[in-house]
Amino acid sequence: MENPIYAHDTLEFVTVAAEYCALLERCEELTEDELVGTLLKLLPLLYMKVQLLPEVDTEGAFVPDDQVTEQDYDFIRGGLYRLLRKHDEYELLVWDEDMQTEESRWCSVSEGLADVYQALRNFVAVYQQRLEPCMMDAIWQLRDNFELYWGQTLLDSLRQLHRIRFSMNSNADEEDS
Repeated sequence: MENPIYAHDTLEFVTVAAEYCALLERCEELTEDELVGTLLKLLPLLYMKVQLLPEVDTEGAFVPDDQVTEQDYDFIRGGLYRLLRKHDEYELLVWDEDMQTEESRWCSVSEGLADVYQALRNFVAVYQQRLEPCMMDAIWQLRDNFELYWGQTLLDSLRQLHRIRFSMNSNADEEDS
């Protein structure tokens, strides 16, 4: 039986997650259009790849500590905000199953992307340390947090990035006319 830590799908996910982290860590070098275009390709790939991660059984004895500091998070969020400033905030309609109502709330693309970064950077950091018990627990923790939190955050951010991309294109078309 293949070790889930080194399974093909796991290593592919680690590669894509590291690419996402590297992109956000150097976002100040990019234009808004470059960032949005790359994220529109990378986020769907991340969403697909995390679902291919093997399910692992663990007792959670080696769940790794967070590697992303508050300063790291603020650096990423701030860099994204500087690029996306005029498009950063958006209204999200949320359906509450329990109350059978719809409510709206204001969200931030930069914060959502930084939240995804935090989950992925913590995961990648464990793989860089190569401590197998921690790596197994990191897979479990990542899948669990994806289901409970950052998967939906990724999708909400992707939806807004789609709007940004195509409003930028329609604005450029109008300016060319």
